[in-house]
Amino acid sequence: MDIFSYFTSDKVSYSEDEFEDAGEGSAISMMADAFEELSDLIKNNGNKKNDELRLKVFCDACSLVSVLFGSLGLAFKFAEMEYTSKVRDLADAAEIYSTLSRVIDCDVKTDTVKSAESLTRKLRRVRQGLDLIRELFQNFLSTDDYSLKEAASSAYKQVCAPYHTWAVRTAVSAGMCALPTRDQLLLNLNETDESVEIEMRRYIKASLPVIKYIDNLYTARGITLDW
Repeated sequence: MDIFSYFTSDKVSYSEDEFEDAGEGSAISMMADAFEELSDLIKNNGNKKNDELRLKVFCDACSLVSVLFGSLGLAFKFAEMEYTSKVRDLADAAEIYSTLSRVIDCDVKTDTVKSAESLTRKLRRVRQGLDLIRELFQNFLSTDDYSLKEAASSAYKQVCAPYHTWAVRTAVSAGMCALPTRDQLLLNLNETDESVEIEMRRYIKASLPVIKYIDNLYTARGITLDW
């Protein structure tokens, strides 16, 4: 799909499964809960070979982040569509590959790690999506005077821009003007200044071990992270 069509196409619809427990808390609190559970699993497993992170469990948690991308408006339309489609592809693959490790090992075996449609590449992009939200939250909380546009622009430049083409970077930059205000984002998320800080800090802390775990899967197999 041409990158500029991301900013004019209809919003991606989500499956009922992604909203199955939507009544149990705000979108961001559910996301924080899910990543705390993932983080605990990783810590408890201690990276033991026969007790690795299950792909389905990982995808269930990642699907909750799609709601957050959707609340950021046109500037992150590209991320919402790319992220959501790749999480779904990985979720479909969970019927064949039980763990994240098996996904990568299969592509290593067939020498397709960096091919356009490889699951390993899709996992890499999902990981970048998780890190993008983590960095955005970190910037958002750094000061009350930090606008959402500044927080998002800085996060994008740090996490995604180095891997995107000029066309993508240009389209994202143009879309930043359409970001909601800080107050509008809180309204979209059904949070207050106090509650959103708690939930964002929970996600920041919980997502770091998950991101590190994924990175380690690549580096342990001699796959660089600069792509």
